[in-house]
Amino acid sequence: MDKAYRISCIKVVVIAIAILTNLVSKAQQISVIASLDTNKILIGEQTKLKLTTTATPDYKIIWPILKDSIQKIEIVSNGKIDTSFSADKKFVTYTQALTITCFDSGFRAIPTYQFGYQIGKDTSKQFIISEALLLHVIGLVVDTTKAIKEIKPPLEIPFSIIDFLKEYWPYIVGILVVAAFLLWWFVFRKKPVIQAVKEKPTPTRPADVIAIEQLKLLEQKKLWQEGAYKIYHSQIADIVRTYIEHRYGLMAMELTTDEILQGLKTLADSHKEILSQLLVLADLVKFAKAQPIHYENELSLKNAYEFVRQTALQAPKDIAQ
Repeated sequence: MDKAYRISCIKVVVIAIAILTNLVSKAQQISVIASLDTNKILIGEQTKLKLTTTATPDYKIIWPILKDSIQKIEIVSNGKIDTSFSADKKFVTYTQALTITCFDSGFRAIPTYQFGYQIGKDTSKQFIISEALLLHVIGLVVDTTKAIKEIKPPLEIPFSIIDFLKEYWPYIVGILVVAAFLLWWFVFRKKPVIQAVKEKPTPTRPADVIAIEQLKLLEQKKLWQEGAYKIYHSQIADIVRTYIEHRYGLMAMELTTDEILQGLKTLADSHKEILSQLLVLADLVKFAKAQPIHYENELSLKNAYEFVRQTALQAPKDIAQ
């Protein structure tokens, strides 16, 4: 064996040792462990599957995407990823606990999980894989030699007034508040004083005589001459309305002008015309603050006299119903 060949062999050995050393160094800097709290459960029972990754702080761990189920194993809940440091701060440990269960008996395999990682500023992604696990799900053993027992009836819980009040106290308070309000409304609330409606006394003298006297007194006051148009026309309308109530039995004081004219169905058109003039003008002065001219003020009083005198001569059969 010549010298050149020996040198080549030494180089190969040195390179192999360097590669192995680098791999061992990386293996010591990151590790992944998958473990079960117990590898044997009853069907439907729950256990914890823990995924743990330990690496130096310069490692960026890329956690695997977890599905809702692993074959026939269901993941009930995913815990958050907890982070902890070693005492010398040289290693970081990431841990996530998954609550799992299974409703099918037998041996169930939990496959490997692939974790990605990047080292320092290196953007290339590398992977490390956890070990596969085996979960034994034990079914319930039924003794077929024994007779089937009847289903037990529901247990009766004894009534407790304290438990009842704790559960239903908002409803009880609401009912009491409503009851108190109703009691106040129907019993203690001050009831309005209802005054008896007094019937208007029937005049002992003819209605037309009373109306003519009141119109004469109003004329003597000279209200419109002093600018009291509203009072003047309101009193003319009230005198005529009172006369209509006593003469025709129509509640004219409580009706509008249009309702009064409509109610006096058998009244002659000429009488309706003069009645309409004085009532409509009174409404305009009272509600629209109109200021009648000299002629209109005198016309209303004249029409009031004419309406009372002319309708007082009508026979009773002409009275509006």
